[in-house]
Amino acid sequence: MNRTAIAIIAGTLWSAAMFGAGWAWRGDRAEGATSEQRAGDALGALAGEQAVRATEHKQADALADIGAKHEEDRQAAQAIPDAVVAELRSGAIRLRDGWASCETQRLTEAAAGTRERDAATQRREEFAGAVVRVGVDSDDQLRSCQAVITEDRRADPSTTLR
Repeated sequence: MNRTAIAIIAGTLWSAAMFGAGWAWRGDRAEGATSEQRAGDALGALAGEQAVRATEHKQADALADIGAKHEEDRQAAQAIPDAVVAELRSGAIRLRDGWASCETQRLTEAAAGTRERDAATQRREEFAGAVVRVGVDSDDQLRSCQAVITEDRRADPSTTLR
């Protein structure tokens, strides 16, 4: 073989080797860019998930606080009927005429004895305490429900009424 043919073959082999090396380098670089992009996407998804979880935890804590407050109010409300009865008996508060006249007809009957009148007065006072307790429980329940709705809408503004 002559020198020219050897030089052409060597040049062709050299060019083929350089083309192969360039092709491999380009592939590695493309894989690196794809890996970086996937890692960036994964980090973005992780940050988004962590933000959502933090919001969920904040909302859960707020709802737990609302529930705890409601339970405290319910516990405190158990003493209300007794307090109303005690205040009625001591004269610190008085019932309106509408309440006081509940048993008026029975009390004015000639046959009604002192014991019956005292029992009727006591029942009226106890009933007034129970009615006040129902009102307080209803107010506490409504306040808790409104707090839950407000907290829920604060977390997701798309649910507001229009």
